[in-house]
Amino acid sequence: MHITAPARHDVSLLSDQDLYLFNEGSHYRLYEKMGAHLVSTKGEQGAYFAVWAPAAREVFVMGDFNGWNHRSHPLHSRGTSGIWEGFVPGLGKGALYKFHIYSHHHGYRVDKADPFGFFHEKPPRTASVVWDLSYAWHDQEWLGKRRERNSLHAPQAVYEVHLGSWMRAPEHNSPLSYRDTAPRLAEYVQKMGFTHVEFLPVMEHPFYGSWGYQTSGYFAPTSRYGTPQDFMYLVDYLHQHDIGVLLDWVPSHFPSDAHGLAYFDGTHLFEHADTRQGFHPDWKTHIFNYGRNEVRSFLMSSAMFWLDKYHADGLRVDAVASMLYLDYSRHQGEWIPNRYGGRENLQAIDFLRRFNEEVYKEHPDIQTVAEESTAWTMVSKPTYLGGLGFGLKWDMGWMHDTLEYFSHDPIHRIYHHNQLTFRMLYGFTENFLLPLSHDEVVHGKGSLVGKMPGDDWQKFANLRLLFGYMYAQPGKKLLFMGGEFGQWREWAHDTSLDWNLLNWSNHRGAQTWVEVLNRLYRSERALHELDNDPAGFEWVDCNDAASSVVSLLRKGRAAEDVVLIVCNFTPVPRVGYRVGVPSGGHWRELLNSDAKEYGGSGMGNFGGVTAERMPVHGRPYALNLTLPPLAAVFFKKG
Repeated sequence: MHITAPARHDVSLLSDQDLYLFNEGSHYRLYEKMGAHLVSTKGEQGAYFAVWAPAAREVFVMGDFNGWNHRSHPLHSRGTSGIWEGFVPGLGKGALYKFHIYSHHHGYRVDKADPFGFFHEKPPRTASVVWDLSYAWHDQEWLGKRRERNSLHAPQAVYEVHLGSWMRAPEHNSPLSYRDTAPRLAEYVQKMGFTHVEFLPVMEHPFYGSWGYQTSGYFAPTSRYGTPQDFMYLVDYLHQHDIGVLLDWVPSHFPSDAHGLAYFDGTHLFEHADTRQGFHPDWKTHIFNYGRNEVRSFLMSSAMFWLDKYHADGLRVDAVASMLYLDYSRHQGEWIPNRYGGRENLQAIDFLRRFNEEVYKEHPDIQTVAEESTAWTMVSKPTYLGGLGFGLKWDMGWMHDTLEYFSHDPIHRIYHHNQLTFRMLYGFTENFLLPLSHDEVVHGKGSLVGKMPGDDWQKFANLRLLFGYMYAQPGKKLLFMGGEFGQWREWAHDTSLDWNLLNWSNHRGAQTWVEVLNRLYRSERALHELDNDPAGFEWVDCNDAASSVVSLLRKGRAAEDVVLIVCNFTPVPRVGYRVGVPSGGHWRELLNSDAKEYGGSGMGNFGGVTAERMPVHGRPYALNLTLPPLAAVFFKKG
C-alpha cells in the first residue's frame, strides 16, 4: 500500500467542547478522539489522526503507507488547542505510523510514536499501529457481581503476576501469548484459591527489564504477547472463571526514549522543564507535570481507558510516595518547595484526588490501590474527609517489619517481638492490603524462602508460618508468583518460574498450604469480613516475647464467627500452652501449618481441644494447646 495524497483536514472527531475540556484538564476520555481512529466519511474509508504538539511549526503523519516520507501527509492545527489533526483516506487496520514533528524551538525535528496509540510494534521497533478495539465480551455475569467481589468486606487474595515470566514455552524460553496464558493461569489461580490476579504493567514499554514500570504506551498493552484483542481475551477468560483483574498503572514517571513522551514537540511538554521537578534521580526517568491541564487530561483518560475498554477491576497505582513528595530521593537544594515552602507536591495531590473521584464515579465497583511507602495520612480515606480517595493501601510497614523479623534466627526473635505486633497500633488507620510483592524477591534480596534462617526443613516451616501469620492479620492479601511454592532463587524476568520444584515434597507442601489458607480465608467470614474494622480483631496475648508466641482472635459480624490463631515463632514445640478463649465447648483445629501434608512434623491437637473453665488472658475459658514448632494453628468453636 502506498498512499501519496496529503492528509485532509475536512474530517474531525474533536468538537469545540472536546478542545475546551482537554485544555481545561477535565477531558477523561480523550482516547475516543485522539490518536488514530478508523473512520468512514462520505463513503470513504480511512484513518483520522490527532496529536497534541503545541510548540510544533508543522506536524506530519508518516508510515509504511507513504514510504515513511515525513513531508507528504501534513496535519493541520486546531487553533490555540495545540492539537494537530488530519484524515488519510484509504488507510486501514495494521498500517504503521509515526508523527514527524518540526518544532518552533531551534528547528528541532523528531519522529514520535503516538501517545494515544492503541497498539505498537513489538519492541525494539517503535512505530504505532492503526488499530481498532472491537471485541465481543462474555464477562457480563462477572461484571454483575463485581461490586460484591471487590467490596472491602469481601475476601481479596491477590496473585501478582509478571506475564513474561510466569510460565514460558520451554523449547525456546519464550513468553506465552496472552491467549496461551489465559487457560493455564485461570486453572492455576482457581486451583490455588486466589480471588484476583494483579499484572505487573502490561502497558507498552521499550525496555523489557523495566518489567513495564517504564511505560511509553499509556493506551496499549504490550505487543510482546499479542494484540489488544488478545489481552482482552485474557481478561475476559479470567472473568469467566470468577477471577478479578487488577492492572499496575504508572502515572508517576515515564522513560526518556526518543520515540516516547519526553521532549515531545521540542519542549518539555509532558514533563517539567526544571530537572529538580521533572527528572527522577533513582530511575533516570521523567516526572509528569501534574499542574498542566492537558497532562491531567492525558493521564485521567489513560486510567479510564483500562477500566472502560479492558474491563479492569482495579488499578494499582505505582510509586505514589514519589508523586506526593517534591523531595523524594533528593538532597537539599535538589528540589523546589511548593508555594507554601513545603515539600508536598500539591499538584500531584490534587491529581490523585481527582483521579479517585472520577474513576469511582464512573466505575463504583472497582478498587484503586496505592503503593505508598510513607506515613502519609488518609491515603485510603474519602476525599471529602481530606483523604486521597484510594480504596486500599499497601501496608509496606508490615511487610518490612515482618520480613526482618523472620530473617532473625529464632533464638534472637525474643528481642524483636515488637516487629510482629507494632502494625496493630496503626492497623485500622487505612484500608490495608498486605503485600509480599515482586520487590521483595529481586536485586539481591533473595527469595522468600531464601530469607528464612535454619536448615531446609526450618526454612519451609518458617515460610508456611509467614503465610499463616499473614492470613491471620487484618487486611487483604497479595503474594507474588513463585512465593507460593517456595522458589529458591530470586525472580528473573527473562526465565520461567521453576515449576520443576513441585517434584519435591517441601515445595508441594508450601503450595498446598497456600491453597488451603486461601480456601479458609474465603470461607471463614471472621478472616475477611471486618478487615478494616477494629471490631474484627482482638489480641489474646501479644506479650509472650519470651516464648515468641502470639495469639489473636479474628471476628465476623455474627457472634459465632470467631477464629483463634496461635503462632509459635520458634522451633521449640510447646505442650500445655494455655490460651484464653471467650467461650467453652469444643474448639476445632481448622488448620495446622505443621501437618505432614504441608511438609511439617505432624504435631498438633488431634483435631481440636475442649475449653476448660479457667480464667486466662482475661477470658473465662482456656484451651490447653500443643503448639508445633515454627507453626500457625487456626481454631474455631464447633
